[in-house]
Amino acid sequence: MKKITIIGSGSWGVALAIHLAKLGHQIKLWSFSESEADLINNERKCKFLPNVTLPDGITCYLNYKDAIEGSDLILHVTPSKFTRENVKKYKEYVSNQPIIICSKGFEKETLLPLDEVVRQEIPDAKIGVLSGPSHAEEVCIGIPTVMVIASENDDVLFDIQNSFMSPEFRIYTSRDVKGVEIGGAFKNIIAFCAGVAAGMHLGDNSFAALITRGLGEITRLGVALGGKKETFYGLSGLGDLIVTCLSEHSRNRRAGKLIGEGKTIEEAKKEVGMVIESIDNIEAAYELAKIHNIEMPIVDSVYDILYNNLDPKKAVTMLMTRDKKFE
Repeated sequence: MKKITIIGSGSWGVALAIHLAKLGHQIKLWSFSESEADLINNERKCKFLPNVTLPDGITCYLNYKDAIEGSDLILHVTPSKFTRENVKKYKEYVSNQPIIICSKGFEKETLLPLDEVVRQEIPDAKIGVLSGPSHAEEVCIGIPTVMVIASENDDVLFDIQNSFMSPEFRIYTSRDVKGVEIGGAFKNIIAFCAGVAAGMHLGDNSFAALITRGLGEITRLGVALGGKKETFYGLSGLGDLIVTCLSEHSRNRRAGKLIGEGKTIEEAKKEVGMVIESIDNIEAAYELAKIHNIEMPIVDSVYDILYNNLDPKKAVTMLMTRDKKFE
């Protein structure tokens, strides 16, 4: 059994804590919020997962030193836009523990994936990326879930696989860190678009087309950024894309649906009440596509909806009337 630190007390961090604590691991959560820490420690509850009671073996801390020192493994589970800020603050307490990135996204200012952000701050770190179709609301109650761990370090791959697996939680391994990370980050954009389509009351045909063509866009950009094509047809690409596009658990889909219904970005953020990774990542994908000269009409359209006041109905018409071409 391991001592595992989880940086981040949101729904995904707590869901992972619950799963790992049930397997017998000792879990130390870090939270920036005193009220969240008190709720976890005193009432064994998480405000983002209100129907679940936390098992024994989970303690929440407000400082990095207490949360990290003595641990065997660090799971990084904060929103992508706070990754560098958090790593800067806790890196002095990291010795040789592997750092597993469980967040999904890019750093907007540098257009870097999160593994590179961590690598810049901790050059010698052993890094892994955990991704795949996984809603916190289901993992925390033991619904069967399958994910993938990617790392260039075989010890990290097999350590995570052995530590995380159970009859309800299966882990595959991959050495394609870039592909796994990019698939997990950019699927949120297509999920946001799926929400827009739902808000406009489009049909199943539309959703199927969006997922298929969206996967094509993610794959083209992902390969240009160093990922392997086949990775995007696996758990962290197609798998995560399906679950995030079709599930009401997805905050990215919910945000898009509000936009499709006519709400503003700020209204959508307020109603969802949690960080919406897709909104930041849309800007990153848009810029990266331009840099690498990759055609991404869906990303272009949703970027214009959010930042250039393009009407969603007009965006659909523009996508449907593009020039004829081979698939």
